[in-house]
Amino acid sequence: MTFQVAAFYKFFALPDFESRQKPLAAVLCSAGVKGTVLLASEGVNGTIAGTPEAINTALAALRALPGCETLAAKFAEADEMPFLRLKVRLKREIVSMGVPGTDPNALVGTYVAPEAWNALISDPDTVLIDTRNDYEVSIGTFEGAIDPNTKTFREFPEWFREFRVKLESEGRTPKVAMFCTGGIRCEKATSFVKAEGIEDVFHLQGGILKYLETVPEQDSKWQGECFVFDERVSVRHDLTPGSYDMCHACKRPITEADKHHAAYEAGVSCPHCISEMSDAQRARFAERQKQIDLAKARGEKHMGPEARRSEDA
Repeated sequence: MTFQVAAFYKFFALPDFESRQKPLAAVLCSAGVKGTVLLASEGVNGTIAGTPEAINTALAALRALPGCETLAAKFAEADEMPFLRLKVRLKREIVSMGVPGTDPNALVGTYVAPEAWNALISDPDTVLIDTRNDYEVSIGTFEGAIDPNTKTFREFPEWFREFRVKLESEGRTPKVAMFCTGGIRCEKATSFVKAEGIEDVFHLQGGILKYLETVPEQDSKWQGECFVFDERVSVRHDLTPGSYDMCHACKRPITEADKHHAAYEAGVSCPHCISEMSDAQRARFAERQKQIDLAKARGEKHMGPEARRSEDA
C-alpha cells in the first residue's frame, strides 16, 4: 500500500487555538491519518500521512479553521506509513525562534517562486542562507549557500546579528535570500531579519520540497538529499525516499558507513552522538531497543523511536 504524505504550514491569527485541538484531533483520528500537527496563536504546522482520501479529509478540516482557507500542502509518497501515531499539539510558536514580537503575519520578506529561485541565487549581489540545522545541511543544500552551523532554530537570531556585523564591516549591503525544508523557518527568519532593518529580504516559497517538486533535476542548483521530519529521513530530487537512515538515539541522519562504525549500536549510539550521551542514557536507549526488537519478533510495532517532530512542514 502506498501512503500519501502531506507537509503544510500557515501563519494566521488563531487566538482560540487551544479549543481547536480536540475537535481537530478527532477528525484526523477518524480519518486514519498519523503524524504531527502543531497549533499556536500564530497558525498551524504539520506533516501527516494516510490514504489520499484520509489526507483530503484532514486538509479540509484544517482549511475550515478561520483564516486557514488557503492552506497549501506539499505532497510525497511512502511505501510504508512513516509515522507511528497521531499527535495534535499546542505550542507557543508553530516554529520556535524565541524572539518575542516576530510575526510573519505583520512583516515578512518577499516570496520567490521555485521557478525564479535559480536566477535570484545566481546573482552575485545575493547572500544565500540556509536556515536549517547543521545535521540537515550536512546531507544536502543549495549551491553556494551559507551554513550558520546552528543546532536549533533558536540560535539563528544571534548568528544573524553577528553575520550582519561582518557584512557591515566589509561595507556590503547584499540582498538576503533564505530557504528551509518546507518554507516555515525561512518565512519566520525573514520576519526577524526585516525587523532588524534589512530591506531586501527574500525566501523560497514552499521551501526545498516545492523546489524539488517544481524544478527539473537537470536545471537544479540543489546538491545532495533533503532531510525530512519523518521515518523517510531524507528524500532525493524526485522526492522518493533517500539513502539515509536515522540514529534513534540522537535523531541525526546516518549513512551505511556510519552503521559499520564501532560507535554505532542500533537505537543506542552512532559516530555523531557517542560522546554526547551519558552511560545512563545509553542504558535507557539499550533497554528501549530491546523492547523494540522483542515487539518486532512478535510482529508488532513498538511505540518507541519516532522521527523528529514536525519542525518544518
